[in-house]
Amino acid sequence: QVQLVESGGGSVQAGGSLRLACAASGYRSTRYSMGWFRQPPGGEREGVAVIATDDNRSYADSVKGRFTISQDIAKRTVYLQMNSLKPDDTAMYYCAFAPGLWTRIIRGSDFGYWGQGTQVTVSS
Repeated sequence: QVQLVESGGGSVQAGGSLRLACAASGYRSTRYSMGWFRQPPGGEREGVAVIATDDNRSYADSVKGRFTISQDIAKRTVYLQMNSLKPDDTAMYYCAFAPGLWTRIIRGSDFGYWGQGTQVTVSS
């Protein structure tokens, strides 16, 4: 069973930066995808960025140029560096994991394993 442990959320002023991390355990293959999704208060879940172990990645248009997803395959860990944060980025951020390579589009239904979430709050 895959388990995900997220870290790195917090509160920051607009224009600031945060880095999220998510460590996966319980999966031996090096062929997998991990990603970040977010759900704002009162809103629906949306995809932010995904990356696979073939190093392909995709970003939501709303974060392109500001967020960077990266990975350490040996540690089964994915990172999300968030720069130039805006109040609209305020949300609960969830890490997701899927066996196989799923990066052409960011789709929550491709991911079967989810973390507990970490809150990101950006004040103006």
